[in-house]
Amino acid sequence: MRHRSIVLLFALMLLGCEPAPPELLGTLEWDRITLPAELSERITAEHVKEGAQVAAGDLLLELDPRRQDARIAQAQGELSQNRAKLAELVKGARVENIQAAEATLEQSQASKLEADRNYARLATLYSRKQIALAELDKARAARDEAQAATRNARANLEELTNGTRIEQIQQAQAAQASSEGKLRELQLAREHLSLQAPRAGRIDALPYKTGDQPPAGAQLVVMLVGDAPYARLFIPASLRTQLTIGDELQVTVQGNNTTYTGHVRSISSDPSFTPYYALTGEDASRLMYRAEVVLQGVEAAKLPAGLPVTVRLPEHE
Repeated sequence: MRHRSIVLLFALMLLGCEPAPPELLGTLEWDRITLPAELSERITAEHVKEGAQVAAGDLLLELDPRRQDARIAQAQGELSQNRAKLAELVKGARVENIQAAEATLEQSQASKLEADRNYARLATLYSRKQIALAELDKARAARDEAQAATRNARANLEELTNGTRIEQIQQAQAAQASSEGKLRELQLAREHLSLQAPRAGRIDALPYKTGDQPPAGAQLVVMLVGDAPYARLFIPASLRTQLTIGDELQVTVQGNNTTYTGHVRSISSDPSFTPYYALTGEDASRLMYRAEVVLQGVEAAKLPAGLPVTVRLPEHE
């Protein structure tokens, strides 16, 4: 009887000495999105506070739009000018302009005729030695000037009557399209001066306050999004083969000592800390693989980010 009791006690001691399942330490995280400042403008209104729950489309911050409104007004003026120029080229010259060009040509032709006659008369007088050479040269210059004016007037009239070249219309169309694109870009940037929540979530941080003028590209709002938090942990190389995507794990959140069920949603294929090609032998055990375990349950969705967690790996026989 005594021998049987000793055997039973020894068996219980062996059971108590079995190693506990391995545990990993990590932190509780949420998916984060940031809203940057597209323009450096002063913050004029703050509609939410840190920690507030917001829905998609809720107004978060407003920035001063006056400078951007001035840019938009200037771009609208340029677009109107380019549209008017294109319309003028497409419609062609007005009748009044053609009539004015015809009158100018007739006037130039009359001046040319008079200049030709005057030059011919002075040339005859010069051949008789009745005038000086300077007077003849002056008449020749006046004749040449009248001829040039006539050619110019005829070219202007032909330009009006022949219509606009297709290349000129294409250039005007390109200028109008460029102005429209610039205006749309400015209007879009103007809309982004009123920051709206792109999706439902919780406001995690507002680095700038009303009256600040953050630089372009600065993070104005940091949001926590998603249906549930996840535990971010690093798996040693020696335990990497014990985990696969979809495994169910028990996650204990320190602070409230509550255990939640979670599922592995991702495991990094690339090791962290030390490049794999720099490790040999026992050094390979230093490799760590980043993993994310999504917590399940309504209560888990209430947890804040940053809490330490302990993840117990499943037992393997």
